[in-house]
Amino acid sequence: MLLLSTSSLKGYSLHKIFIFAKKAGYDGLNLDLDKSNFDTLDGEYIKTLSDAFAIPVLSITAYDKWIDEKKVDSFTKMAKTLNSQLVVFSPPHMTDKKTDWFTKYLPRVKRDSWLSIAIRNVPSKFWLFVIPEYKTNTLMELKKLTWDTVLDVANIDKSTWIDLQKAQTMLGNSIKNVFLSDKNGPKEWLLPGNSGGWVSYLPLESFLMKLKTSGYNGFISLTVNPKELEAGNDELVLEKLAQVKKYYTKHFLEYKS
Repeated sequence: MLLLSTSSLKGYSLHKIFIFAKKAGYDGLNLDLDKSNFDTLDGEYIKTLSDAFAIPVLSITAYDKWIDEKKVDSFTKMAKTLNSQLVVFSPPHMTDKKTDWFTKYLPRVKRDSWLSIAIRNVPSKFWLFVIPEYKTNTLMELKKLTWDTVLDVANIDKSTWIDLQKAQTMLGNSIKNVFLSDKNGPKEWLLPGNSGGWVSYLPLESFLMKLKTSGYNGFISLTVNPKELEAGNDELVLEKLAQVKKYYTKHFLEYKS
């Protein structure tokens, strides 16, 4: 199923994002929670939009800093309100003093609920070249926490000797959502399909084909910089969304090995 991440159209209201998803024929939304956008934290309001447009919110992504058990409970409660299937967390950030919510509480929530609690791979970045930005970062560590993961394509770094295909193989059946974008050197969160003529650093087409042949039945969420969708020009936004849906259909949905 092809989802539209709300962060891909940051700057628009949620109401407008639902309109885009409906017109473009996407299967649902991945809701990116945003502390500065109170609408993204109002489950009841979002449910009225979801019901009105008949567009489900199938996945929820928590923000990546300052999480605690109370916030985990709030996000899982929202998931139940929206009938979302998946709640996505990042490992603790270097600024987070407490990590029990991640190492102990999340596995317990996964065990005691019907929700899929997935951990997203994060960038391999270091402060002062020594201290990792996130406290848990290897794919196998992330996988073993709840045995549900999200493969964020933008955070695959070839310098770590783990490319996109290897990451997919390592995470295997634990993958529940793929955050889809492209990258070109330092430029990240680009639109899949290479419409700009630049050289992609990622073998996206072969990745999607392999994903399909592996029997993957999770979500694929378009997660790009709003500039890539020409945010601010509604007509071009719909054109770009249609372009990505065509790309997804060709290389995943209708691909036959």
